[in-house]
Amino acid sequence: MASTNLLGVPETLLPDEPEVREALTGGSAADAARAHPGSSLAWALLSDEASADGRELEAYAYARVGYHRGLDALRKAGWRGQGPVPWSHEPNRGVLRSLYALRRGAAAIGEAAEVERLSTFLDDADPTAVAAIEA
Repeated sequence: MASTNLLGVPETLLPDEPEVREALTGGSAADAARAHPGSSLAWALLSDEASADGRELEAYAYARVGYHRGLDALRKAGWRGQGPVPWSHEPNRGVLRSLYALRRGAAAIGEAAEVERLSTFLDDADPTAVAAIEA
């Protein structure tokens, strides 16, 4: 697919979080979130676990935290509310997974406007992200 970045806004590339990956390798998502509460990836994984267990409200809440932590990280990296956040850059995946999880959670509780907003946000960030997450 051709780039849709018509405004020429540079990509936002988050810094690597090797300590989070290490925590996830050696422990649970809950342990990683406790040790690294700023990590959107840990919160997205907690949301995934809660969703798989049918705990929709918990899944939504975990995803909401991951979303806000992700926005904080994006802004710190120079993002100004628009522009690409490529899935191909692995450190961006926590934010994108949190957006996806929040969209899933919003759908589960019937929050249609939020689903639409998050679908647009994901598509604007990286049109390949949803397919990659679902693969």
